[in-house]
Amino acid sequence: MLLLLVTLGWSQSGPTLILTEGGARNLREALGQAPLLDKTFAQTVSEVDAAMLRGIDVPIPKDRAGGYTHEQHKSNFFILQKAGVLFQVTQEEKYAQYVKEMLFAYKDLYPTVDRHPATRSYARGKFFWQCLNDANWLVYMSQAYDCIYHWLPEKDRKTLNQELFRPYADFLSVENPQFFNRIHNHSTWGNAAVGMIGLVMDDDELVQRALYGLDQAVPGDQIRDNDGGLITLPGQNKAGFLAQIDEAFSPDGYYTEGPYYQRYAMYPFLIFAEALANKRPELGIVAYRDSVLIKGVYALLNLTNTEGEFFPINDAQKGMSVRSRELVTAVSFAYHFGQQDASLLSVVALQNRVPLDDTGLSTASAMATGEAEPFTPASILLRDGASGTEGAIGVLRSGDFTLVMKYAKHGMGHGHFDKLSFSYYHGSREVFQDYGAARWVNVEQKDGGGYLTENRTWAKQTVAHNTLVIDRTSQFEANTKTADQFHGEPYLFMADNPRVQLMSAKDREGYADIVLHRTMALLRSDASQAPLVLDLFRVESATGVHTYELPFYFQGEFMQSNFPIEAEAVLRPMGEEYGYQHLWAEAKGTVSEKTATVNWLQDDVFYTWTAAASADDQVTFGRIGANDPKFNLRRDPVFLWQREGEGPTVFASVTEAHGRYSA
Repeated sequence: MLLLLVTLGWSQSGPTLILTEGGARNLREALGQAPLLDKTFAQTVSEVDAAMLRGIDVPIPKDRAGGYTHEQHKSNFFILQKAGVLFQVTQEEKYAQYVKEMLFAYKDLYPTVDRHPATRSYARGKFFWQCLNDANWLVYMSQAYDCIYHWLPEKDRKTLNQELFRPYADFLSVENPQFFNRIHNHSTWGNAAVGMIGLVMDDDELVQRALYGLDQAVPGDQIRDNDGGLITLPGQNKAGFLAQIDEAFSPDGYYTEGPYYQRYAMYPFLIFAEALANKRPELGIVAYRDSVLIKGVYALLNLTNTEGEFFPINDAQKGMSVRSRELVTAVSFAYHFGQQDASLLSVVALQNRVPLDDTGLSTASAMATGEAEPFTPASILLRDGASGTEGAIGVLRSGDFTLVMKYAKHGMGHGHFDKLSFSYYHGSREVFQDYGAARWVNVEQKDGGGYLTENRTWAKQTVAHNTLVIDRTSQFEANTKTADQFHGEPYLFMADNPRVQLMSAKDREGYADIVLHRTMALLRSDASQAPLVLDLFRVESATGVHTYELPFYFQGEFMQSNFPIEAEAVLRPMGEEYGYQHLWAEAKGTVSEKTATVNWLQDDVFYTWTAAASADDQVTFGRIGANDPKFNLRRDPVFLWQREGEGPTVFASVTEAHGRYSA
């Protein structure tokens, strides 16, 4: 167990969080000896010097994400953190003076701002439209402040502590318990922000608050956030940073909101952990829960395609990858505080930069001596839930092909109604895609860069995924509170034999009185350069006649089918709710043979889906984009395998890649 904190009365004359006095000296002495460190340092100097020439701009908060004031305040906290590091490494006081002047500009602004004028958030911020971004600001500004803390006169420290940083920490916590006391990535940022500024100021009350949460109830009218997630989870009886680690991660390091938000949350998890390791080593935070934070880094690296892009499970922006700033911190952290795994260095090489701290010095120095080995993502089962008993994410890999299946927990407010869904990759190409989120991140013209209405009406719905829809309703009737109570049931995972790999899971709760059981396999043979994807989807129902529809969101251009299809003369939406209102019905065919095939071309590769058909099965070809007057959704194709019947039924199909096209 972690020990209760005690006041130790530090007397360090240098920084104590991410950089230490000795760490800054080591970085300074290592310049010229580690090429990647030199490159990162030179880029940082260029970036900060350019910002200093532009002068200090601390505008009155007005805009949401993507707008001028939002982006300026965001730029400020990134730049100031780097300026603080440069002061410690170069010992040039111009950087410290720049940090001081900007912090005092914020000190002057803070008391003039009540709440951000945008009212969308469940926890409105000060400098930003939501407390989440204010917590980002404080996490980074804490690092900048730490770098000049002992350089500042005591009078200036007292002013900043009393007039900016302590009030800001109280605002993010005591004044916003609905933000601070959750088990959620928002609260992780809030906990880290309050804890880190507490460490800088040697304020034990703030550090305790960060680690263990507030001892106060969330107001009764604060039930959900603006994404539909519950503020207080059923059975939740603790909060704070340690509770985040306890509840949000499985023993395998999988984070219940999915890899996109795991990537985002890893920065505050790891940067606060690094600060605690440096300043409160008696806590043993890195080893906590069997080093689950380091396991979380490996889990993330294994949830990527061949280009290092994260699988877009739940709410996710496609294209986010191991090159992101959060993973730059995470991978060097895992190397430095872990087992100095040389395979992580190949990921650092891909990132092409390192953090300017002890962890970055470790990885850059190791790379300079040629220690890097390849990192090869594996076929892996990542369990979900704090005890690892609440479903899982299964990943099967064979050469350049990757098959992903979700049978985990819902994922709270960022979860999708998509149990037993799958996606399939050929290299970095999506053969069958997961749509991800309906959001244009940081694009102000698209509803301030936040989640769009279509995220709820389309992207979260079951029909938006490659999983079975029954009676044209979503799983759990699209009720997040209900969905959060259940998870998929792992049945089998087998990846020891590279020629036959399979995963299998059940869902008993998504549809009342119906049991779904999906088994997917990657099968290799000497006769083909590509594996076969076997998909067996069994439905057990004793509740009368049902309509079943199994979507396949293929990527590419339709070539042919073995059954006749008839194009619709007039485009009409497929339905009125549960996502169907956003699907155009473009063509339809009735299968008369025992097998149905659909063939398409993506880039230079052909793909064929072959299914064992039943009498009167139909296939409808559709396209996303109906009832979307603002063009918020991608116009991607889909075909839906449709069947009506009662009693048990099985949807069995095989997908293969074959041939090449050359002009």
